[in-house]
Amino acid sequence: MIRVVVADDEALLRAGIVRLVESAADLEVVGEAADGAEAVRLVRAELPDALLLDMRMPVMDGLDATLTVRREHPETAVVVLTSFLTDDYVLPALRAGATGYLLKDSTPDELHQGIRAAVAGDAILSPAVTRHLLAAAGDDTSGRRAEARRRLDRLAPKERDVVEALADGLSNAGIAARLYLAESTVKAYLASAMSKLGTTNRTQTAILAHEAAHP
Repeated sequence: MIRVVVADDEALLRAGIVRLVESAADLEVVGEAADGAEAVRLVRAELPDALLLDMRMPVMDGLDATLTVRREHPETAVVVLTSFLTDDYVLPALRAGATGYLLKDSTPDELHQGIRAAVAGDAILSPAVTRHLLAAAGDDTSGRRAEARRRLDRLAPKERDVVEALADGLSNAGIAARLYLAESTVKAYLASAMSKLGTTNRTQTAILAHEAAHP
C-alpha cells in the first residue's frame, strides 16, 4: 500500500482529491493538510511514501514545503497537483526536488500513475507541463545553459548517453533498448551520473540535460 499525504488549502477540493486518490486500491491517504507548514508536520509524523500538494497555499507555499520535505525526508516523493502553470512554479518546484508536476485537469488515472511513478523513483508530468518545461529550458538569461554544459562535462561518455536518453523521456527499459545495455547497467550509470551532477531525481537530471542541449 502506498501511503499519501494530501495538501490543498481549499477544503472541498482537498476532499475530492482524497476521494480520487483512495479510489485506487493500492493508494491510501494518511493525512490531509490545509497549508504547507501542516503538510511538513504531517510528513514528519506519518513518514508517507508520497506528498501530493498544491503550490499556492497559506503559511508555507508548496515550493517551500517541497524544499523542506526533500531536505528532511528524501524518501518521501513529492508530487505537485496544481492549477498553476507558470515560470514561478514549474521549474522551481522540479529543481527543488518534486518528482512530478500534474495539473488539476489531469484524469484520475494520470493522478494515480503519477503517484506510483514518483514513489518508484520515476517521474510523470502533465503534457502541458512538458511543453512549458521544454520552452523554459531554452531561456538562457541567467547563464543556466553554460552551467548545465559544464556540469554534464563531468560525466563519462556512457553516463552522458544515459542522461541524454533520459531527457528524451525514455524509461530505464527504453534507455537500455536504445543503448544496448542491461537495465541494471542503465540504473548504475544513472546513479553515478546523478551523483556527479548533484541531482536528486530523474526529473532534475532531465531538466539539466534539456538546458544543456537547447540551441
